[in-house]
Amino acid sequence: MKDEIVIAEACGGQVRIHAACTTALCEKARSLHHCLATSAAALGRVMTVTAIMASDLKGDEEKITSVINGHGPIGTVLAQGKGNGEVRGFVSDPSIYLVREDGHLAVGQAVGTNGTLTVIKDLGLKEPFSGIVRLRSGEIGEDYAYYFAISEQTPSVVSVGVLVEPEGNVSSAGGMIFQLLPGAKEEAIEKCEQVAKVLPPMTTLISDGNTPEDIIKTYFEDAVILDHRDVKWNCPCSKEHYRDAMSTIACKDLDEMIAEGKPIEIVCEYCGTKYTFSCEELKEIRDLACGK
Repeated sequence: MKDEIVIAEACGGQVRIHAACTTALCEKARSLHHCLATSAAALGRVMTVTAIMASDLKGDEEKITSVINGHGPIGTVLAQGKGNGEVRGFVSDPSIYLVREDGHLAVGQAVGTNGTLTVIKDLGLKEPFSGIVRLRSGEIGEDYAYYFAISEQTPSVVSVGVLVEPEGNVSSAGGMIFQLLPGAKEEAIEKCEQVAKVLPPMTTLISDGNTPEDIIKTYFEDAVILDHRDVKWNCPCSKEHYRDAMSTIACKDLDEMIAEGKPIEIVCEYCGTKYTFSCEELKEIRDLACGK
């Protein structure tokens, strides 16, 4: 099944629905960061919800960044999604493997609850919009539902899951968000409550071969499909990007790097690509930046 996000409305336009399959996206992130199961699940959940949120952006280069840090052993989980469907992300500690007594991955314990979820929307304006809420459970879905309720005043149900096999690979991943729009009537509220009670885990639905559109139509019989959006991993980092970043370093610090007589290696935190700058390249950056 290909990765995609399907957008729909139901209950006569009173409910907005997004459903996503992100299996390949989450497996790519797991592989790049060499994640153990709990780290892979946490990162995949955050990337999935961020991808869904970004699917509503109008411009290809507009982007949403989600940052979660509950001061648990996993550290920071960060994901960035763009309007064109490209997503990337990383987790501070990819080596976390924690399991609850019931055998499920202990994502909440790994993430922790003594921290925040921050969502930054960069729409190409002067100042990005930023919303921040305290974490509720660290399990990701509940935390985003709380964010939507508090920061965007939108009652929402957020179901998201990542299934990691014993061999370590992600075999299914996806998410579903349905939201009550302003002015929603009692029957729409009751419908959402009913679906929330009976909706199986997203990983179960996707493992059983259901597409995002199948899932929407199964639980919202009157749903009208509005759009299909592709979603995929992509990190647009480049040596030129890091060259520009290094040109902002203080001139005295650049001089110290050059004086050491050793090349500098920079590793992209999103994808792990390594970029090396020789002493001659450092001198060129210093000369341009410092007017020498």
